[in-house]
Amino acid sequence: MARQPDDRALTVAKATADDLEAICEIEQISFPTPWSRQALADELDRPWSIFRVLKGRGGELLAYLNYWVVYDEVHVLNVATHPSHRRRGYARLLLGQMVLLARKNACREVQLEVRPSNLAARRLYESLGFAKVGVRPGYYPDSGEDALLYRLETGAPETNGGD
Repeated sequence: MARQPDDRALTVAKATADDLEAICEIEQISFPTPWSRQALADELDRPWSIFRVLKGRGGELLAYLNYWVVYDEVHVLNVATHPSHRRRGYARLLLGQMVLLARKNACREVQLEVRPSNLAARRLYESLGFAKVGVRPGYYPDSGEDALLYRLETGAPETNGGD
């Protein structure tokens, strides 16, 4: 069971170029096919991309979350916590804030892909209300592993594109 983070000692902020080194380190440790530094840097400049970092009391980068907001949908690209800080509720905190912002901004759903073998992430997503809604066959190029598609309906009203 993940511990509840001590919110008083944490800061959630917009990621900046100064955070890239620490983000890249966590990315390299966390994923079999990590994003390149340039791909991560590009996310900082995209107007539809929201990139947040979670820092501890001393400014140490503990976790990050990158997602896109496209019209009335949110698509999670990456969420990761440094291995030495896992199971403390940091990813849950970042994802929870994202869901609140999605609801506030009338986004009707949040989507993400996850490896079937990533049981810890799947449990986290399911505990937040995400439901498995599909499979993307052979999604991960390093292993050919499928991706499970998860979706969370936010309860925001559906939009009809202005019709």
